[in-house]
Amino acid sequence: MELSERKKRILQIVVDDYIDTAVPVSSKGISEKYMSNISSATIRSELSQLEELGYLTQLHTSSGRIPSNEAYKLYVSELMTKKKLSAKELNYIKNIFLEKADNIENVFKSAVKVISELTNYTSLAVSSKEDTDKLREIKFFRFKPETALVLIVTDYKLLKDNYISIPKEMTNEQLEEANGLINKLFVNKSFSEICSMEVDFNENFYGYKTIFVNVIEALKVYFFEGEQEVVMEGEDKILRHQEYADVEKIKEFLSVITKKDKILSLLTEDNKDIKINIKIGEDGYEHIPKDCSVVSATYTANGKKLGTYGVIGPSRMDYQKVIAVLENVGSIIESILNKDN
Repeated sequence: MELSERKKRILQIVVDDYIDTAVPVSSKGISEKYMSNISSATIRSELSQLEELGYLTQLHTSSGRIPSNEAYKLYVSELMTKKKLSAKELNYIKNIFLEKADNIENVFKSAVKVISELTNYTSLAVSSKEDTDKLREIKFFRFKPETALVLIVTDYKLLKDNYISIPKEMTNEQLEEANGLINKLFVNKSFSEICSMEVDFNENFYGYKTIFVNVIEALKVYFFEGEQEVVMEGEDKILRHQEYADVEKIKEFLSVITKKDKILSLLTEDNKDIKINIKIGEDGYEHIPKDCSVVSATYTANGKKLGTYGVIGPSRMDYQKVIAVLENVGSIIESILNKDN
């Protein structure tokens, strides 16, 4: 059923007021605060109809109404007005990322912190893995006589903790020479290009073929088998919202945010655009805790996916603020990183 403009306005008022106060909204309150030109009885009738349509609920017969998940869905898709961040908030975001722009890992972690601080909700992020990332540098460090630590620098990542086997009799000078050769072969090539390379080594460099193969295997393990990084900030902020005075709800919330696979299922998206994705309530979505919502955005820079960032909080979430923060953080990150490349 298509809602009349008056019903939509009343529903918008109920959602806005409930998000702001966490108090059920009454017809008298709507009439006194927002629609003084309409009688309380008329508003009461509209509220009853909205309840019958599934947009509102009552905790008990004498209480005001609260929004249902369907109300929140309609709110974010049609009724919500766009919110702008203050100049102070925008400057805060810009200053944080200008300080961290030299290191994409710092940018990744700073984004999560900024989002949590500005929204006052638990924020989450999942790093991306793309085979189009280009390699910038490889550096070998002898760790043991037959083992070398390999640091791999790409467009947007520093891959650490990679170890490869090397010939025991190889000198440090030869290892350095092999390092230079590998860089000549690999630098400015994408993961997919490197992993499909076949190189004929001449007699002088045949002993380095093992290193070449082992480096490619390390890259394949990272890209095809390595885990995506998950970062979280403000896990305890859910306790600031009165819906989570219930111990069972807290347990359910923690059972999701402490499991990496569940976070990945909530945030992983295929879209590379800075596009807002809103999941309201547990109905139809796996792993969303009861009475919770997830709002996320996938960020890119120079056409490359950086990761997916978002917040998880009560369904009574300040969607206007959350969306404004996610959009502005994404735009600022993108502009800074695009400028630096």
